[in-house]
Amino acid sequence: MNPAQAEKLQLEKNVDWLLPFCVLALVSIGVVMVASASIAFAADIYGDPWYFLKRHLLFLAVGAAAALVVSQVPLSAWSKLSWPLLVFACLLLLAVLVPGIGREVNGSRRWLAFGGFTVQPAEVAKFCLLVFFASFLTRRNQQLRHWSSFMVPVVILGVVALMLLAQPDFGSVVVISGTVLAMVFLAGARLPHTFLLVALAASALALLALMSPYRLQRLTTFLDPWRDQFAGGYQLTQSLIAFGRGEWFGVGLGNSVQKLFYLPEAHTDFIFAILSEEWGMAGGLVVIGLFAALTWSLLRLVREALAQQKFFAALLAFGIAVLLSGQAFVNMGVASGLLPTKGLTLPFVSSGGSSLVICCALFALALRLQAELRLETDDEKESGGTIRQLPIFNPLQLGDRNVKGEAA
Repeated sequence: MNPAQAEKLQLEKNVDWLLPFCVLALVSIGVVMVASASIAFAADIYGDPWYFLKRHLLFLAVGAAAALVVSQVPLSAWSKLSWPLLVFACLLLLAVLVPGIGREVNGSRRWLAFGGFTVQPAEVAKFCLLVFFASFLTRRNQQLRHWSSFMVPVVILGVVALMLLAQPDFGSVVVISGTVLAMVFLAGARLPHTFLLVALAASALALLALMSPYRLQRLTTFLDPWRDQFAGGYQLTQSLIAFGRGEWFGVGLGNSVQKLFYLPEAHTDFIFAILSEEWGMAGGLVVIGLFAALTWSLLRLVREALAQQKFFAALLAFGIAVLLSGQAFVNMGVASGLLPTKGLTLPFVSSGGSSLVICCALFALALRLQAELRLETDDEKESGGTIRQLPIFNPLQLGDRNVKGEAA
């Protein structure tokens, strides 16, 4: 066995199976629910009841291929690629705004068409920005306590947010901004700076919502959807009806009524409502539990990385955890009436090509991170070395420590 094969075998042995179990369970639930939620709509529009299931499986295969590629790239290489990835993400976000290149649907220009497939640059940008900010904040964590250095990631995030708002994609702005702000805090930014930035970001998003008639309508309708249940509140009221019909254990798989042209986007944005109708509150809690376990598994990786002073790995794992859990929370919150409509998919579950592929890539990145951390742990144990353990998980410690050479 050559050294490369030996290292690969050792990486596979260091995988904690809780993380892949949660993802595989969510993907399996997604396949079943996409088939169930889309069958009537696909049969009516495309003449093939399994059209969206076939499409979902195709993108799942593409996501598996992307995951395989991502898992073969060492973390050190991702750190070196941070600036090229940022430039690539910005070019995609600009290209989608160019007439003739970007594809416009329902007044939004969010897609790039390649043959028979479409790519959503905002989803690709999520992956690129996670890697970029993890690398950038690792290199600059000592300077983040100064206001001038603190503003650099803020300006970069602001430019990206403006390009997303031009599409417009308000939901992606919220998720990406929240993820980056959480990473900046973990990297060691001062609390006053962080709170001021959060306040400014919240004020800016609120101002944008108030200045846009359709966003303002969404906010007011969300507070009382039944007042306008056949117009602005239609989606939310139909979603709430699905939750009500599901009761404790659901009406049975395939027996949903709301998916029969009552609830729009039943297989994408509102798939959690159909799942709750067919599987009941019990099924909804299972999905929530899987996301909670997935998030806990990623946060445990953050602690392991901090203990080894692998700050790029810690920030990357933390960013993935915040992004996936935040998007899942927003999607389920929208479906249940807790939040205004945002148009975000449920990670690993909803039908959606670009989102599913990027989620698979993030999963592979987390697996690579996990394997590398535990491979180093085993190497140190075999060499008789000791691993430094942090007494508590304190985010502010990250900015006070020297970076162990892993960023370019």
